[in-house]
Amino acid sequence: MTSEQPTAPHATPHVGGADDDLEKRLDDELTAFNTAAADGARTEPLTVRVTDEAGTLIGGLTGWTWATLACVDMLWVHENRRHDGWGSRLMRAAEEEAARRGCTDITVSTYTFQAPGFYPKLGYRERGRIEGVPGGHEDVHFHKRLAPGTTGKVLGA
Repeated sequence: MTSEQPTAPHATPHVGGADDDLEKRLDDELTAFNTAAADGARTEPLTVRVTDEAGTLIGGLTGWTWATLACVDMLWVHENRRHDGWGSRLMRAAEEEAARRGCTDITVSTYTFQAPGFYPKLGYRERGRIEGVPGGHEDVHFHKRLAPGTTGKVLGA
């Protein structure tokens, strides 16, 4: 006997590419499941955007907060502005907003060909690596404890 459930009769998996309807449904279902498991805590989007005077995007960050946890999904700075400190300012702005929302922890991951040396400089500790990224690279996971209600420098300061 195995722990695998028997396949429902007349059910067929359909494999394909992008499926917006499926993605929305799964997001709705998992959000409801996770909210119930976390005593009603809901995820909220978190974004930080930097534009110049002309409105051109310099960089940005996307992520989410969920009760006491925040996560950065994507961080990008325009190639011509990568050594101007914008990455640090984007991360600090996200941390400040996460703390304002009551978060005590924040996570982020990066590939070894991206920025694994960047996050420790901001106080993040490496928590694990996953092999198997194309090109022989790894996915590096970081974590940082936040002080609730943290205030400090804001973007552009």
